[in-house]
Amino acid sequence: MSASQTVGPFFEIGFEHLYRRDLTFPGMSGKAITLSGQVLDGDGKPVPDAVLEFWQADALGNFSEEKCEPAAEAKFTGFARIPTDDSGKFELRTIQPGGVAGNSGKTQAPHLGVFVLMRGLLKPLYTRIYFEGEAANDSDQVLALVPAGRRNTLIARKGGTGGAFLWNVALQGADETVFFAW
Repeated sequence: MSASQTVGPFFEIGFEHLYRRDLTFPGMSGKAITLSGQVLDGDGKPVPDAVLEFWQADALGNFSEEKCEPAAEAKFTGFARIPTDDSGKFELRTIQPGGVAGNSGKTQAPHLGVFVLMRGLLKPLYTRIYFEGEAANDSDQVLALVPAGRRNTLIARKGGTGGAFLWNVALQGADETVFFAW
């Protein structure tokens, strides 16, 4: 009998040239923010070889580059790919996204979509990040589907000065991050 195996980790080999940690640029509109955190396993230990993919709208709530503000905003891609370091930590520099229209046409609270890729996963985990203090969180249709006691796992907390936010990914355990089926 042989040990079971999963795909990877191939992140250093296959993704390194695709890493992008900073979506800001001169002349962009919107509020620049820094989102940092840590990926933790079920025992609360750091995951040093995870990769996070972030998808977001621009400051006006647009995903498509054709709909973004003219000139400087046309450079905003809304996509970042970041590996965790040896301590399971990551940091993203971006802009605070605007609210986007949901399937029902109702505007969703500003958020980032996040895929978590790591050893042992054959399919990435999908979650969202919302922002502490955002009034639209109270009426967001997706966030409302999450039991009230678990919503905090999706909320990035203000930390430090300026536009700093903190958000951790807990893969298992009592504080496990809410992951969505896709």
